[in-house]
Order: sequence, then structure tokens, then C-alpha cells
Amino acid sequence: MAKLKILEFPDPRLKTVAEPVESFDEDLKTLVGDMLETMYSARGIGLAATQVNVHKRLLVLDVSETQDQPRVYVNPEIMEREGEQVHEEGCLSVPGIYANVKRAENIIVRALNADGEKFEEQLEGLHAVCVQHEMDHLVGRLFVDYLSPLKRNMVRKKLEKQRKAAAKEAEDHLVI
Repeated sequence: MAKLKILEFPDPRLKTVAEPVESFDEDLKTLVGDMLETMYSARGIGLAATQVNVHKRLLVLDVSETQDQPRVYVNPEIMEREGEQVHEEGCLSVPGIYANVKRAENIIVRALNADGEKFEEQLEGLHAVCVQHEMDHLVGRLFVDYLSPLKRNMVRKKLEKQRKAAAKEAEDHLVI
């Protein structure tokens, strides 16, 4: 397995709409493993293929407390939505930024696993939020897109400042 590079906002590749997965082969299983390793390494609970510059309808997540219950959703579709909840969300593609986002409280999702087998689940709470958040990535939407233009611009500036500070710190620590 390999740790993949996670794209960060405002990278335009995050706006790419993902294509359906059609081949359930070893390459897909390798990608799933790499995505899980990347997600766990980054201390995340979900990761969409779009975030690692693979524009396929694939997401992985693990909302368990012990981070030992990985879930894989290939070509996911939300069949039903019910209720409403507001949850503070963060994103591996928007590091260090959190905001309240309104989503359905309960969903029924239909997807395929990495072997191409169809399944359907009724989800609620954090699991439902996470699937909806990751599915947004598959259509080129980020949680910051739910914010006002002013707040979104503030997020962009804050991330640019963080990147400049990190680059400066790396530069200051170069050893020759």
C-alpha cells in the first residue's frame, strides 16, 4: 500500500466530477487500500477518490471509535433522505478549517463494494454525514461551498497563510 497526496482547496481538480467505476479489478482494490492508508495516516474518517486526484466514484470511510471498521462505497447513490442535522465538519482537503453544515439526518445509500457486489444501508448520525460529505466530493463540491462567499474567501486566505508559514518553516530548517 502507498500513502497518496491529498489535494487541498482551492485546487481546481477538486471540482472535477467523478466518473462511475466500471472495472472491479486488482487496481481498484489497490486504490482502496491506498486510500484507507492515506485516510488513517491523515487522521481522517472519510476520503473520496477525487481528493487523491482519481476521478472515480469511490469513497472510503471509518467512523468507528477504534478506526478498525473501514467501509468502501463504489458508485454510491443516496436513495432516500430524511430529517435534518447540523454537524461541524472538517475536511482533509481543507486542513484546520471547521464549519457547521446542514445535512440529512437519515439516508439510505445504495452502492457496490470493491468486488462489485451491490448493497444498501440505512445510515444516521455521523455515518450519514460522512457519506454525504464524501459524496459531495464526487460531484466536485466541498463543505466550504456551503459557506457564504465571504467566509469561503476567508478560508482561502487562511489556508494560503498556513501554506506560506509551513514553506517558510521548511526553508528555515534546510540543512546543507
